[in-house]
Amino acid sequence: MPETIQRLPITGTVAADSNGTLLVLSERLDGHDTFLTGQLQLPDSPPVQVQILSFDDVTVLRLLDPSHAPPAGSWAGILHLPHGWRTRSIPDDLVAAVHVARRNLTVLDEAERRYALTFLAEASTPAIRQARIDAIVTALPAVDSVS
Repeated sequence: MPETIQRLPITGTVAADSNGTLLVLSERLDGHDTFLTGQLQLPDSPPVQVQILSFDDVTVLRLLDPSHAPPAGSWAGILHLPHGWRTRSIPDDLVAAVHVARRNLTVLDEAERRYALTFLAEASTPAIRQARIDAIVTALPAVDSVS
């Protein structure tokens, strides 16, 4: 097994459809980028390579070798992550705009922050990026209004 930086105990259920077998986690994994790979260690089984797919409210694991699917129903195991946690830092231009406007970025929860940073990251031109920064900053409460 490749060097592991992070080991996460996880549980979930098996879901199968025409696209194959997916392992649906009981809780969404926060702090991980989508489409990274890891290894899932189930009891009494060799580790299997998985792709981590995190969506708005759910994380699923796609088996890279479908022949190693666990039996239907609930399962528990350890997810080995060679890349560790992936945190998304706030870009300097957004930090500067928030500071100048005296707005409070800390009021965003993890999901709201992820949405805002994705919205900003997908800007295709500098003008669109600036307009998106302005939209994010305008939506934040003033520093003085946060208790």
